Amino acid sequence: MPFRELPIRPPFFRLYDRGHTFSGTFGQPLFFTLKYMNQPPHHTFHIPVMGLAFTVDTPLKVARFGISSVISIIEDKLIEMMRKHYYAQVDRPFTPITDKEADYRARRITDYLNLVNAIVKKQVETLRASAFGKGSEINRYFEMLPGTSQARQLYLKMEATGEDAEKQALQQQLRQEIRAGSIDVNIMTKVDKNNHDKNGNLLEDGSDAVAALRGYVNSELTDSSIVFSAGLNPRLFNYLEKCAAFNAKGHGHFDKRIIIKVSDYRSALIQGKYLAKKGIWVSEFRIESGLNCGGHAFATDGSVLGPILEEFKTKKEELTTALHEIYNRANNEKGRPTFDTPHPVKISVQGGIGTCEEARFLHSFYDVDSTGWGTPFLLCPEATTVDKETLALLSKATEDDVVLSRNSPLGVRFNYLKGTSSEKEKRKRIALGRPGSPCTEKHLVSNTEFSKEPICTASHTYQKQKIEQLKSLNLPAEEYEQQYQDVVSKECLCIGLMNSAVHVHHLPPVKKLEAVTICPGPNIAYFSRIVSLQEMADHIYGRTNIVASQQRPHMFIKELHLNVGYLREQIEGLRDRNEKVLKEITNFGNQLLSAVAYYRKLSEDIVKTGRQMFLQQLDACEAGLNNILQDVRESVPG
Repeated sequence: MPFRELPIRPPFFRLYDRGHTFSGTFGQPLFFTLKYMNQPPHHTFHIPVMGLAFTVDTPLKVARFGISSVISIIEDKLIEMMRKHYYAQVDRPFTPITDKEADYRARRITDYLNLVNAIVKKQVETLRASAFGKGSEINRYFEMLPGTSQARQLYLKMEATGEDAEKQALQQQLRQEIRAGSIDVNIMTKVDKNNHDKNGNLLEDGSDAVAALRGYVNSELTDSSIVFSAGLNPRLFNYLEKCAAFNAKGHGHFDKRIIIKVSDYRSALIQGKYLAKKGIWVSEFRIESGLNCGGHAFATDGSVLGPILEEFKTKKEELTTALHEIYNRANNEKGRPTFDTPHPVKISVQGGIGTCEEARFLHSFYDVDSTGWGTPFLLCPEATTVDKETLALLSKATEDDVVLSRNSPLGVRFNYLKGTSSEKEKRKRIALGRPGSPCTEKHLVSNTEFSKEPICTASHTYQKQKIEQLKSLNLPAEEYEQQYQDVVSKECLCIGLMNSAVHVHHLPPVKKLEAVTICPGPNIAYFSRIVSLQEMADHIYGRTNIVASQQRPHMFIKELHLNVGYLREQIEGLRDRNEKVLKEITNFGNQLLSAVAYYRKLSEDIVKTGRQMFLQQLDACEAGLNNILQDVRESVPG
């Protein structure tokens, strides 16, 4: 492992080693050698969190091959079911953690993460000790690495040599190169319901997100990250200040790191500064397309990935320096070590990436450290947990089958696959005159329109009362139907997004509810067959091609199309075309026009083949936007 020389100023020094601290005093400056534990990953991609169940056990499938992935830890009932399943898989006794026990939510999460960690460590030990041979897992480990990887080049050298002693020496060297992918976790910050004890008293630090964070903090995971998505949650971020697990063990060395998923540079700066003031370092900003992604979609003001990444590239040093100054000041006040130079800050990106050419451009031009491949991995059972019926739907999905729905109870737009068992179940309930779902998990309760305690807008309780209210308003038929559809479209995501694991692992369904919801990004339309993990890795690194459609637009073009479509929808839905609203729409459109100009200027770098088609598609976007803006100008009052 690489070593790093660090200056330590008198009168104190601290030597950190795997969480243990040794302190002392010296009269003169001391230089010592610190083992740098956080090694760079072999792979240049990661598998983002998907739903609740689709990546709940992905590390157990891919981590031993050096691939990093993200588990959602917000649904503790699913976590408890997975604990029971995997304890049986490794033939170890399972002790339930019931919801009657203190801090059960955090304890379930901690134990599941410890179990996953232990299994992955054992897998890696077994892999490292196994024999090389055609088709073996140890061969697959190195065959899946990118062509630029020194470890893969060493492997190819080993394969080519015919001399036994040299081959064995190279094999021993290769075994030392094997390391697990990171086992990361995700918390959607908006999912943070308050919880109460049996006497109705609010539990201190007991909300959903805070308890999940505590579960992660108390786990044995090291060289791991927690990903915060969906914006700044003061209560959750303030709790981080109590968590020593996120303190640096040395320059750039953290057992547990923080990743913030952001939509733009401004969001990164605000959230990074908020945490830096608490002496907490953000190790990575993960940029995600607002609309060209799976799950919840957060439409921005017309900003799209290329210009956003350009700003990060241009201002990364400025961002790092600003955060470092605030971070050092906070740690100095807390009596914790400070650092002469900033800890590294990584930039990663995800949302709609589908070809090796796209990924290479993101890495080479914008200097991103990792690209996230989510939706295509839904068709890879060796990596994700998707039931057979839903796999078949995904493989047949077209552009028209993925819709930007209003199905989420959170009131946030939601990319959604039509035709699922969950949609069929919802329509059946509506037809029977009982729209809405039983609300068993209550993670997404937020509405107090008809009750003192928040309830979920996807629940039967809410929808029944809301529909009665609509009926009493004597609305025009068209307006009533629009509002009615908006109410009944809301769908139970807590159960729907966890049930694929119920089917795949034959787990007992919650309250006999078995329907599955899935939320791929629009990119699924261009992938049409189930693939192996090896095929996915080969596709990502350009050794093969699994894109089914020759008509697949470049990820930048697709994102522009989605934003133009969203802008049209906003205009069509306007009831009052006042000057303020029209100005916002105009700004949105102008922002997209500037992105078109930006991509046109960079077109020779972005696409090496098919540039003419790329330019034609940009021209079409520009023409559509100009038509929209002309319509807006003509709508301005006076």
